[in-house]
Amino acid sequence: MKAKVERSFALTVFAAMTAGACTFLNVYCTQPLLPLLQRTFKASEVQVSLTVGAVTLSVALMAPVVGVLAETIGRKKVIVPALFAMAMASLLTATAQGLQALVFWRFAQGLFVPGVIAVIIAYINEEFPGRAGTVMSAYVTGTVFGGFLGRFLSGMIATHWGWRPAFVVLGGLDLLGALAVRQWLPLAVSFVPAKHVWRSVHDTWGHLRNPRLLAVCGMGFTVLFTLVGAFTYASFYLARPPFKLSPAELGSVFFVYLLGCVVTPLAGRFLDRHGFRPTVLLSVGISIGGLLLSLIPVLPVVIGGLGVFASGVFISQSAATVLTGQVAERARSAAAGLYVTFYYAGGTVGSTAAGWFWLHGGWPSCVGLFAAVCVLSFGFSTLGGRSLAGAEPGGPRVDTAI
Repeated sequence: MKAKVERSFALTVFAAMTAGACTFLNVYCTQPLLPLLQRTFKASEVQVSLTVGAVTLSVALMAPVVGVLAETIGRKKVIVPALFAMAMASLLTATAQGLQALVFWRFAQGLFVPGVIAVIIAYINEEFPGRAGTVMSAYVTGTVFGGFLGRFLSGMIATHWGWRPAFVVLGGLDLLGALAVRQWLPLAVSFVPAKHVWRSVHDTWGHLRNPRLLAVCGMGFTVLFTLVGAFTYASFYLARPPFKLSPAELGSVFFVYLLGCVVTPLAGRFLDRHGFRPTVLLSVGISIGGLLLSLIPVLPVVIGGLGVFASGVFISQSAATVLTGQVAERARSAAAGLYVTFYYAGGTVGSTAAGWFWLHGGWPSCVGLFAAVCVLSFGFSTLGGRSLAGAEPGGPRVDTAI
């Protein structure tokens, strides 16, 4: 009997990991394809960057709505349909006949991402109170791996067979993952439907009058601004001389994202030991140092610099998610939803606003912009993190896998 229970729990852990991986297969998968899409559609860098920004925009718009829906109808009843919908949207993306249609289907993909990321953390905390850490770790590992795999596979497939088959393969993997999650993720038994749905809306409005929380949200905005912006325009940078990387080689660059599996736990320990401000200061210094390294036109140095930069961003993100629960004081789930909205809005702006700097000054100009935004992030952290002495961590960690 005990063996059967453990096997059932192992399948649950696998289902949680699969849900995370399938969700983030899609979000940033066009980053290594951007130079190819630019040539294919004879478009500008800013125009094709919308294939990234459209997804983060729809995530930002839908996260609060899906959160309220899940409080009403249940957790798994939202998670599983969202995964199937992502699979269908990915397959339909392969039918796009022009850039506008491609951006449209990418926007549609993003609409269903919050159906997982805005729901599954609450599901895990409710259903596995004694083993939530194990299930949550599996889910987060899945999101990191899925984010890498989506970029890697899209670049590899597009190099040999074109960009359309890349979306067919990713959609097929999403479909298989959705079937696995439907089969092995247990039905919620501890879920209690919300009796006052508008309470969440009221709580969110109240958070908009909390200046410290808004500062933390501003920090989240800058975190994804720099990360999405940097890796979007690094693809254009590395596709040009002297590097001339193919989509497959650009996809391989995203191996540096796997550093997140190592850096994030270490960042949590450093945060616990040294506090919020030293952690953010360290992260900003690391990020800017990595950006400066990327200016040296030697491929291993550039890739190493991007890895160092990403590590700094992962540390900032870890600190910001913890701080969100501390400064919210109440209705922390609503605060987490607000943070997610700002966070993904930052990714949208970063993927497009950096285009002006790219067109007028190339990669060095982009590096200047991202370094300045890193400094701005530290400013937000200073405003949001003041008077934290004795504060207790609280609320759910925010799921914003990158």
